[in-house]
Amino acid sequence: MAIAMAVLDGTIVTVALPTMARQFAVAPESAIWIVNAFQLAVTVSLLPLAALGDILGYRRVYWWGLALFTVASLACALAPTFAILIFARVVQGLGAAGIMSVNIALVRFIYPYARLGQGVGNMAVVVAICTAGSPSLAAAILSIASWHWLFLINVPVGALALAMAARTLPATPRTVGRLDLQSVMLNGLTFGLVIAGVNRIGQGGSASLALLEIAAGVMIGVALVRRQLRLPAPLLPLDLLRRPVFALSLMTSIASFGAQSLAIVSLPFYFENQLGYSASTSGLLLSPWPVGTALIAPIAGRLADRFIPGLLGSIGLLVMGGGLVLVALDIAGSTPVSLTWRLAICGLGFGFFQSPNNRVIIGSAPRERSGGAAGLQSSGRLIGQSFGTALVAVALGRAPAHATEIALWGAAALTFFGAVTSGLRRTN
Repeated sequence: MAIAMAVLDGTIVTVALPTMARQFAVAPESAIWIVNAFQLAVTVSLLPLAALGDILGYRRVYWWGLALFTVASLACALAPTFAILIFARVVQGLGAAGIMSVNIALVRFIYPYARLGQGVGNMAVVVAICTAGSPSLAAAILSIASWHWLFLINVPVGALALAMAARTLPATPRTVGRLDLQSVMLNGLTFGLVIAGVNRIGQGGSASLALLEIAAGVMIGVALVRRQLRLPAPLLPLDLLRRPVFALSLMTSIASFGAQSLAIVSLPFYFENQLGYSASTSGLLLSPWPVGTALIAPIAGRLADRFIPGLLGSIGLLVMGGGLVLVALDIAGSTPVSLTWRLAICGLGFGFFQSPNNRVIIGSAPRERSGGAAGLQSSGRLIGQSFGTALVAVALGRAPAHATEIALWGAAALTFFGAVTSGLRRTN
């Protein structure tokens, strides 16, 4: 329940963005910050909270993250202004990061090693379905209630999850050490400046200032890496990134989630602004994607224990990329029927990729580095989603009439790139 809520809230408001933009009287490219504020908060805090989980225990970080997420969800629903909503989304993102940062690490302590693939596969199914299915769930909620209920629904579910977590989550070993605050600051500045720079371009701001922010973020990132090389327990797990199979799997994950975000975030604007569909109808039109993912992901998880995961991942991404090309080619003359089977192909490919890829990420890391592996796995997903969403803002701000087509072709390119990196793992 907790990971489902944390993942869903990253994109569940995308279907309602046009409606929320009108209600708060902000431009569409500014409304994207309702998504970006959450994802940016999660992205900058995942690695610090994963490191904190190693020190304090994964159970404690998970529970308090869930508590903060639940309270912030109520604040989002009650926000009277756009600024307060954005602030509440930042706090909600910090809580979600507490859940995501140690979720896979806890799974490793719940499932026996012989069934780790099954445990990771089950979690991959939840994450993949929730990521792709958030527009469909949003459509169901918006068909009977206002957008406020996209957040209010988290309150009773979160309260129940807190009670269950207090009784059932396992205690885990702790490491001796402390959180390096300088690394935390460098980590936040790196991701914050780069993503803010990309968003500034999307909102039509100063190109020179945006490039300066991106350059500053990259330079601070270099300083972050250099500092990690001197630390016995680095915030950024460079030891894991030195493993070729781990690094390639993480790169592929970033590409796949970036591609999915480009498509899922951009399509509702086309459905509502170009085709005149309602928010609920737009969400329903996207439902074949999560349905396809739900059908294939459990099968892919079992196959990952028997066949080469890199090859399975490449097959999945090639199918997903083919589906995106078909959607892009047909978008101008699309009908609900033509969109249904094309988006279903995207979902089948995405689901076939996720379980094998996550199995490789977690299984290739030593048991004592579970926290670092979990933090990087979640960071890769959120980095992809954040940059995908930011690029949609760029397209909306620079070429609003063709933003969806640009996003779809960009998503297809990212997916085919991911298929190549996934295939390279066969020799690593």
